[in-house]
Amino acid sequence: MDTVKLKGITKDYIWGGKKLFDYGKSSSQDIIAESWELSFFDDNESMIDSGKYKGKTLKEVISDKELGKNVKKFPFFPVLIKLIDANKDLSIQVHPSDEYALKYENSFGKTEMWYVVEADENSYLHIGFNKDVSKEEVERRIKDNSLLEIMNHIKVKEGDCYFIPSGTLHAIGKGVLVCEIQENSNLTYRVYDYGRLDKNGNPRELHVEKALKVLNFNKLIPQNIQSSVLADCEYFKVCKYENATIIEADENSFVSFTIVEGSGFVNDLPYSKGDTFFVPANGKAVIKGKNKIITTKIN
Repeated sequence: MDTVKLKGITKDYIWGGKKLFDYGKSSSQDIIAESWELSFFDDNESMIDSGKYKGKTLKEVISDKELGKNVKKFPFFPVLIKLIDANKDLSIQVHPSDEYALKYENSFGKTEMWYVVEADENSYLHIGFNKDVSKEEVERRIKDNSLLEIMNHIKVKEGDCYFIPSGTLHAIGKGVLVCEIQENSNLTYRVYDYGRLDKNGNPRELHVEKALKVLNFNKLIPQNIQSSVLADCEYFKVCKYENATIIEADENSFVSFTIVEGSGFVNDLPYSKGDTFFVPANGKAVIKGKNKIITTKIN
């Protein structure tokens, strides 16, 4: 299979905005909260948007060899890549570890990373506790609406990047657009949601009891990752390149890359910001034009 362009799967969650329309995303709704750029998730599988396989899902046409050897180490396709537009604060939440999720949820947990594509002035990410805390204190602060007082609030700008291990309390703040690379799981324990109501006027479900079982209660000092290697964990390796000209994948893994800035051509396919391409194992993409890209492969 040749390098192909993928079509994002858009979601209209209540906190979404309109920025992703400027990144080439489309929706029948007025807002887009997320665009799932690379997904093998059931009923949300990435569609191919170029070449002879256009209109088919990537999952139905890709071979094991084209995914690469490293994918075989996992009993599931290991990553999910998203663009996320937080027009409003996202809920304060936590994801369990694989060990816990497999034992109690018949699912995998979620470790993830955020690369800030855009950030409004005075916008924040919320990552971890700013001091050592107890389960009892967290439980009390959830009830009296003071949970944010014990969290790290990190003012962010374009190009900032943070790694979020499972067990870390976190949220994307209003005005931030991120590229998220995560473990392939949709398992989230919502801890606090500002008293918001869903589309039907009902309070959104919280999962406090479960969250308290998986939270890391230790003080965290979040690190802003500014190297070319943004994340390198047991699931994925993520890198940032500016004005890349060639992306090559070896036999060990495919390479997926998302254009966060620029325009030009990938193997004669036009690209602009927001586009995601998939390079099969042993494949190559030749890029012409100015660009800033985020690449993902499997470790």
